[in-house]
Amino acid sequence: MQDIYDRAKRIRLAVFDVDGVLTDGTLHYSDSGAEVKAFNVRDGHGMKMLQASGVRLAIITRRKSRLVELRAEDLGIDLLYQGAMDKHAAFRELLARLKLDAAAAAYLADDVVDLPVLRRCGLAVAVPDAPAAVQRDAHYVTRARGGDGAARELCELIMHAQGTLDSQLSAYRQ
Repeated sequence: MQDIYDRAKRIRLAVFDVDGVLTDGTLHYSDSGAEVKAFNVRDGHGMKMLQASGVRLAIITRRKSRLVELRAEDLGIDLLYQGAMDKHAAFRELLARLKLDAAAAAYLADDVVDLPVLRRCGLAVAVPDAPAAVQRDAHYVTRARGGDGAARELCELIMHAQGTLDSQLSAYRQ
């Protein structure tokens, strides 16, 4: 576990996939064909606390959805890469834009399409129902599932390692 904390101390950017990570991975469609996604409010609050602690947030997803755009806006995430068929290319572009080394980035993944990024980032994290190939390449596997606390778990792990979790929680302990 010490290796994971050492990796988490260096994180300046946390990158999240969407389906299966920020959601449970289920795709819902209405009769009219409108897509519906459910996001966990506690995941979102953890992401906001991580942002407030000085870590940048980004989303890289292969799918395109107005709902993801709205969720990113709600969370104050301006680094949004939708329709990224080549997630590794999007990741490289993101690192170049922020002038960061891959070791300063964490990535939360759920499937094999995430492996190119997962294998190159400084802190590779998978959800527990990710395929074995993804879990093998992860430095850490969350206890919580995607859409049900996995993002919050990663955020708190990073804040704990960086010594910022208590300061983020102090506003609520009055």
